Amino acid sequence: MNEPYEVDAFRERLRSFLKRALPADWQGVGTLEPAEAERFAEDWRVTLREEGLLAPSWPREYGGAGLTEHEQVILAEEFAHAGVPTGIANDGFSISMLGNTLLAWGTDAQKDHFLPRIISGEDRWCQGYSEPGAGSDLARLSTKAELVGDEWVINGQKIWTTCAHLANWIFVLVRTDPDAPRHRGISLLLVPMDQPGVEVRPIRNMGGDAEFNEVYFTDARCPAENVVGDVNGGWHVAMTLLGFERGESAAVMPIMFRTELERLFDLARENGAANVASMRERLVEAYISVEIMRFLGKDSLARYLAGHAPGPDAAVNKLFWSEYNQLTSELAVDILDAEGLEAVGRRPTNVTMFQTDDVGAPNSSASWIVSLMISRAATIYAGTSEIQRSIIGEKLLGLPR
Repeated sequence: MNEPYEVDAFRERLRSFLKRALPADWQGVGTLEPAEAERFAEDWRVTLREEGLLAPSWPREYGGAGLTEHEQVILAEEFAHAGVPTGIANDGFSISMLGNTLLAWGTDAQKDHFLPRIISGEDRWCQGYSEPGAGSDLARLSTKAELVGDEWVINGQKIWTTCAHLANWIFVLVRTDPDAPRHRGISLLLVPMDQPGVEVRPIRNMGGDAEFNEVYFTDARCPAENVVGDVNGGWHVAMTLLGFERGESAAVMPIMFRTELERLFDLARENGAANVASMRERLVEAYISVEIMRFLGKDSLARYLAGHAPGPDAAVNKLFWSEYNQLTSELAVDILDAEGLEAVGRRPTNVTMFQTDDVGAPNSSASWIVSLMISRAATIYAGTSEIQRSIIGEKLLGLPR
């Protein structure tokens, strides 16, 4: 896909900014220990805010840069190449998901109140969607909210709530009409977490970290005006919000996977695994898979830039990368051989360990072993592989349910 002159010039401006803003010897956030990486992300967020690049798609009046869709993807690509984050852990929820959804569905009062607080970092958000009985089948959710006077009163439970322990606000899908059909009677509420009726309990994963949480609501409250979109019309709002997850990822994830694979090639050369025919064959298969993802990403990007909202074709991408993630981390531990029996050295940072370790990460056994452990969930979160195959079969291939 050839880039027009204006876009090419924008890419060069970004590279100049990165060269100016980063240390001369910068090799990527993966070279930092987790605590250092966390401090860098907070400082980098301030730099992005001052440059107007923290919320690049937002209008300038709300602190954004007003970038086009193509420019947003280029920014994400250049940041991925440079090994710098686009914000802190909660910004994916605060800016990319909720902020963009408020721009599409929010009232003027909601935009005027919440968007500046998101930019400043005063409000940090998490997502309250999944429940113990409503994961991939989200329409089965049972957390309920009743309008009592001028407040919503919320009772129920959410699970797998990423970064809830770092957030002070949560956008929550709740059932506001229990008698309505499943996809109706649902509303999206904006709920403060610093109140007695909200309890956050961490869930520790196999890698020893606790990004996920359970969130319990016991007569929790939020103002009546904190509903986004129509009351009982939250399903459409929720689908809009999920769509904002996928815009830039199609172009960016292949870059990160390719960087990770180059690191795996280095490991195989260093310990001699590259001289083993079976290992070389698996490395070639991984390389082919990354190239397939790159072309899938270009196709998705072309559709996105043409104005097509993410559709059932997104299931192909999700199915492909999540299963690739598992196979590659398994290959890495096989290449480590006996060293793969103990996690030694730098662990992946919490921000990116759902897909790959950070750019610049060393080939420590801890990096690969923890990545292997976390990858086991890749075929479950964001829609299980079974659900993705059902979508592909029914929506793309026209097979019966």
